Amino acid sequence: MKSYSDIAGDGGSNVVGQIVEQRREIAEALAGVRRLVAVGSGKGGVGKSTLTMALARALAGRGETVAILDADFNGPTQAQMAGLAGAPWVPAGRGVALPRRADGIGVVSLGSLLPAGGELRFDTVSRGEQHTWRATREFAVLGQLLRTVDWGELDWLLFDLPPGAERTVQYAEFLPGPAAFVLVTIPSDLARGVVARSLTALAGTGAPIAGYVENMAGYWCAGCGEVRPLFPEAAEPLDAPCLGRVPFDPRLAELCDRGWPAGADAEAGSEPGALRAVREVAERLIAAVPTVHAATPEEAVR
Repeated sequence: MKSYSDIAGDGGSNVVGQIVEQRREIAEALAGVRRLVAVGSGKGGVGKSTLTMALARALAGRGETVAILDADFNGPTQAQMAGLAGAPWVPAGRGVALPRRADGIGVVSLGSLLPAGGELRFDTVSRGEQHTWRATREFAVLGQLLRTVDWGELDWLLFDLPPGAERTVQYAEFLPGPAAFVLVTIPSDLARGVVARSLTALAGTGAPIAGYVENMAGYWCAGCGEVRPLFPEAAEPLDAPCLGRVPFDPRLAELCDRGWPAGADAEAGSEPGALRAVREVAERLIAAVPTVHAATPEEAVR
């Protein structure tokens, strides 16, 4: 079996020209986006997607214009969290209109198009060859979304990435730069170890690292208003700024399951304790990522 390195030139595919044109189109589509932030994790199950939605709402609560691109194509959850599951995508002037919640937060997620429990399938990929072509096709879909959605003017575009250290690096190399990275962990040595590997790998790409968030840092007790221990205290430090520690609060998980309806934050008489911590994370993120812009079309093709 031959690899690309065994083929002289580009085999007539004009692959370099295609990549340059794709980058130019993506940069043009994102020209109105002032900050790009990718939210990743070394492991799944650390609450990355929930934190991404909560962070979007915290930023929007400060008057910022925000959108989320759900890049976890194999487990898209942002549509349900946003209350947009099954919501149709409609044409816009330059492509697809950005689906928005009633509070103005835009959410692009394949969970709006796939049936519950459905999977993203590529019927053009030969059976038995998924390991060879799957990532290539997924990044092709990501590129198509980036350049065909009408993003308009945004203060923030948050990317909800799939878990995995190697996936985080792949997105760092693909996303238009400089996209800043936020990694999510939980206070356990195991989770921190995986995130530490992600940080090391990201350092090799040159991608800016805004910091990390320690999620599920204790259990918020609504009865006493205190944060109680949930995990043993992790001993291994991370070589990145800590943007905040967010306690686990079952009411926050319930809001996400319900599509976070308007006015539901304080239905029980007080907002979920985790939301206050997320607002502090948002404030630190604003300070850490003040002027990150998407590359201009000219810069993208250099």
